[in-house]
Amino acid sequence: MTPSDDKARFEALFEDHRRAVLAYARRRVGDDAAADVVADTFLVAWRRLDAVGDDPLPWLYGVARKVIANQRRAQRRSQALVGRLAEDRVAPAPAPSPEDAFGAADALRDAFARLGERDREALALVAWEGLDPDHAARAAGCSRATFAVRLHRARRRLAAAIAEEHSPVLPLEVTHEA
Repeated sequence: MTPSDDKARFEALFEDHRRAVLAYARRRVGDDAAADVVADTFLVAWRRLDAVGDDPLPWLYGVARKVIANQRRAQRRSQALVGRLAEDRVAPAPAPSPEDAFGAADALRDAFARLGERDREALALVAWEGLDPDHAARAAGCSRATFAVRLHRARRRLAAAIAEEHSPVLPLEVTHEA
């Protein structure tokens, strides 16, 4: 089969069965999520066009069922993560005075800007994006152990940069030894 034959076959498949798959999805997930189920179902159909067979509707229903199951699993994982994050919340520290807050924010921003890209990325994935080390490691494209080392070093460098920013500059005494 040529690519144009595949395209024509897929277009016919979509036109013939999209309404039925949409109705199937609406009955199971409601109107809001049904369009996503249809899109994902026909994406699988396009990728596996040779597997569709002569009676495509049952096959499409099977794919849609699996798409719905995957969406539900993803939703449960997301809700569980939100629950774990809510449990792990630490009581906030007392608010600093406005003068202290602005000075600390400036020092943090300046220290963060002086870090290398890898250090900034490790800190941002955990602190700003709220990822746990496992997810942050995947986002960074490395193992959890490697990411843990990166994060530890990045935190240490950030603390050193902040301390350097706030350390008083002491005049050097020059001594001449005889």
